[in-house]
Amino acid sequence: QVQLLESGGGLVQAGGSLRLSCAASGATFSSYGMGWFRQAPGKEREFVALITWSGRSTYYADSVKGRFTISRDNAKNTGYLQMNSLKPEDTAVYYCAAGLGPSTREGDYSAWGQGTQVSVSS
Repeated sequence: QVQLLESGGGLVQAGGSLRLSCAASGATFSSYGMGWFRQAPGKEREFVALITWSGRSTYYADSVKGRFTISRDNAKNTGYLQMNSLKPEDTAVYYCAAGLGPSTREGDYSAWGQGTQVSVSS
C-alpha cells in the first residue's frame, strides 16, 4: 500500500501561484494513477485533476483547466500540482490520492494523503 504526504500549501494573494507536492512511499508509485481533490469549508470534496501512471494523460475539472497543471516524476516518487492565477474560490484543503486507474471519483482511489491547506486572499 502506498503512503502519500502532501506539502506546499500556504497563503497567497489572488493571481499568485503555488506548487503542491505529493511524496509517495511504501509501494511502487509508478504503478498508480494519481489524482488531486480539494475540499472547501462547508462543501463536499471535489475532483481537481488526474494523471495516469505513465504521465502521458491528464484531465482537469473545468474550474481549474488552463490554470492548474498536474505532473509526476516517477523516479522521485513524487507528484505535483502547479496552481497559477489562483482565485479566492480555490481556497480549500488539497488532497492527493493514488489508485489503479484514472478516475474522477473518490471511491476509485485507495490511498490518500492528509491534505494541505491552500488559502487565497482577495
